[in-house]
Amino acid sequence: MSALLETPLTRLVGVRHPVVQTGMGWVAGPRLVSAVANAGGLGVLGSATMTVEQLAAAIREVKERTGAPFGVNLRADASDAGERIDLMIKEGVRVASFALAPRQELIAKLKDAGLVVIPSVGARRHAEKVAAWGADAVLVQGGEGGGHTGPVATTLLLPQVVDAVDVPVIAAGGFFDGRGLAAALAYGAAGVAMGTRFLLTADSAVPDEVKRVYLGMSDTVVSRQVDGMPHRVLRTDLVDALERSGRAARTVRALRNAARFKKLSGLSWGALLRDGRAMKRGKELSWSQVLMAANTPMLLRAAMVDGRPDLGVMASGQVVAVIDDLPSCAELIDAIVGQAAAAITGQQTYLTAGAPASDPSAFEAL
Repeated sequence: MSALLETPLTRLVGVRHPVVQTGMGWVAGPRLVSAVANAGGLGVLGSATMTVEQLAAAIREVKERTGAPFGVNLRADASDAGERIDLMIKEGVRVASFALAPRQELIAKLKDAGLVVIPSVGARRHAEKVAAWGADAVLVQGGEGGGHTGPVATTLLLPQVVDAVDVPVIAAGGFFDGRGLAAALAYGAAGVAMGTRFLLTADSAVPDEVKRVYLGMSDTVVSRQVDGMPHRVLRTDLVDALERSGRAARTVRALRNAARFKKLSGLSWGALLRDGRAMKRGKELSWSQVLMAANTPMLLRAAMVDGRPDLGVMASGQVVAVIDDLPSCAELIDAIVGQAAAAITGQQTYLTAGAPASDPSAFEAL
């Protein structure tokens, strides 16, 4: 049995450990999510790359594999968001997480149905907004994180958000071991969320040849040429080629990928257009950026599903440079929590005044 760290996050969600696996598209499927849940963390299905029917099947499979709480990550601006939310409510999903801030009435609907609502934010003002709207917690990602990311480091963004809101804060961006969890708790966070670290586990369904590429890489780059927004990915020959490509080539590629995603998702051109309008409004994008966003699911799928890192992009946090193994989720979470508990206990040796080292109230924030 691993150590236990009870925090506002574990009490809110009902998990044993304050460790969250992020809802990565094409990566966070039933196998990974259930492994995290069975290990005591919070696993989150990445539904943005699933149809509603695929999401329903994925939720059922997770429930067959585990009785522990889990979550679903979805886009609040998707044209079928209402249908997905009704499905989550019907199936008794514990957590609804969002990459973009959901509307206030959407938060209320989910909370009334008993779900815990955890939006992801990249700025203090966004955290303040969703907390005022009733979000139960916020996940804040610093610039070290993989995928869509911002310019502010976790060590600067996290304390800003912790000081600004009264709900539990989950720290993301740059976490991979127990020392990071201990540091996040010291900043006032209620837990950590990790993407790249869980992608690189034995329980991840990402093809082995792609995992080997990750383990052999240490260089990431934040590119706008994937989908028009800052996107941290592994620096590969394909990404370098995207960086050098002209506007005409990018437009042709985006149109081709939009058609491929339409066929794969079963969405109509009208639905894709509605989603594009919502994305344009929600993220304040130009139409050219919205068009480029069609690249993301297909370029990620080429690597994460088809096993072709030469044809796809690989989202990655900077922590890829210090990861060199593929543990199971149970081994990973046990090691992280045990190391964090040891680090916290070890810090008591520095207490020379005030509360005695043996006084647990010195760490009551945990």
